[in-house]
Amino acid sequence: MEFIHGAVDWMLAWSASPYAIVALFLFSFWDSSFFPLPPDPLLIAMAVARPDMALTYAAVCTVASIMGAVLGYVIGNKGGRPLVERLFSRKKIEAAEGLYQRYDVWAVGAAALTPIPYKVFTITAGVARLDFGRFMAASILGRGFRFFALGVAIYFFGPSIQNAIDEYFELLTLAFLILLVAGFVAMRYAAIHLGRKQSTPEERKVVD
Repeated sequence: MEFIHGAVDWMLAWSASPYAIVALFLFSFWDSSFFPLPPDPLLIAMAVARPDMALTYAAVCTVASIMGAVLGYVIGNKGGRPLVERLFSRKKIEAAEGLYQRYDVWAVGAAALTPIPYKVFTITAGVARLDFGRFMAASILGRGFRFFALGVAIYFFGPSIQNAIDEYFELLTLAFLILLVAGFVAMRYAAIHLGRKQSTPEERKVVD
């Protein structure tokens, strides 16, 4: 938790840099393929500082994130399961695969919209060879809604949101970290739950 908090602070420091928009693009791109932190804190900080640019920043996040998703898909498609097993734990991979079996590309859309680690789904989607067109559609809808919801809110309610963020910044940062950790925990428990449903009674006894 301490490490993640420090990483978020480092990310936020880029909001005052002349290269802030480049950093926003790169964080959004990396988040979809291998970087552990989503770009939301930086997007919020930049948009609050310049509400008139909020929608532009949301567009940058969306485009970069989709490009990163394509890279993640290619990594999974070309590298195969052995590479994925080097990048992620077995439980995360099994959780993603189980969700694909039940929800197909909608699992990608859910990960794109929520704190569930999106990169796990972009890479494993390539391994599972999900239909690329539908994978892209789910990614665009999920990521676009997520980032533009923030952008639109700050664009129209900038000053009031800025006051709230300034007043409750530490609390919001803590909430973000909790949601991030919760996303990884959810992946783990999804893997356990799906594994139990797919196992035989004899296998469950052995595990228990």
